[in-house]
Amino acid sequence: MNFDLTDDQEALVDGIRAVCQGRFTSDRVRGGFDRGVWSELAETGVFSLVADGFTWADAALAFEELGRFVVPGPLVWGVLAHGLVDGIPTGLEAPAPGVPAMVEHLVASDVVLVISDDGVRAVPAGAVQGEALDWPLDPLTPIHRVPVLPAGDLVAGPEVVADWRRRGAVLTAAFLAGIAQGTVALSTEYALARKQFDRPIGSFQAIKHLLADALARAEVARTAVHAAAVTLDDPEVGDVDRAVHGAKVLAGEAALRNAKTATQVHGGMGFTWEVDVHLSLKRAWLLNTVFGSPDAHADAIAAAL
Repeated sequence: MNFDLTDDQEALVDGIRAVCQGRFTSDRVRGGFDRGVWSELAETGVFSLVADGFTWADAALAFEELGRFVVPGPLVWGVLAHGLVDGIPTGLEAPAPGVPAMVEHLVASDVVLVISDDGVRAVPAGAVQGEALDWPLDPLTPIHRVPVLPAGDLVAGPEVVADWRRRGAVLTAAFLAGIAQGTVALSTEYALARKQFDRPIGSFQAIKHLLADALARAEVARTAVHAAAVTLDDPEVGDVDRAVHGAKVLAGEAALRNAKTATQVHGGMGFTWEVDVHLSLKRAWLLNTVFGSPDAHADAIAAAL
């Protein structure tokens, strides 16, 4: 499989990266998700990529860049639900009976999409009653604890759910791969600027090893995500489910371990609110819980062997 990007794909990556660099600075990202973020991404065409004729591989490239800058919001749901519902969608897997639902970005969304083996149900966000968590895992992803979700209207069948689970896992993995790459960049920049004993700490062997390992993890994750996305576009090239499971596992591991490495490279500053590393770490923790946990995907791979 050839993983070289085409000229069009390189232009897409450059375009999304330029948008993120210009509009989603650290201060803007720390402000959290709002309708302005949604509008700017929609104008860029992030949510309509596949509908506009691009491939899932192209969409994955775009989400890598969004992950690199840790752009907040229910972005994956925006792609999955494009053309199906109006407004800003958020979503979740239907909880087990008696288990409260955890709904992300409820206040900023117009509709909550609930997926289960029976299909996709749409619930108006205004009809969902819950309590906002005081300390969500990711400070840029507000969570409401909802004791009972309204039934909503069935808007798609089981076949759509199966596709959404695969595509959602790939786009989430792409975002995680972007986090892994972004934290390598943050760590490298800091290691070259921070000096001890009149030398950049990046010249120390221990730091070199940490950064080399982080880069290797990021590259393996990136390749796995690209392979899964290409397989979504053309199932004849391989086992779609196995590729998706592998991408989610590897990208999740790379994002978490690289964010922890970045925290270590930054030393005591890495644990502070002022340094952006913690945003990547917390988003990685959160994204590892959606569209299948690492354990669930690993178990699926083992069962298929």
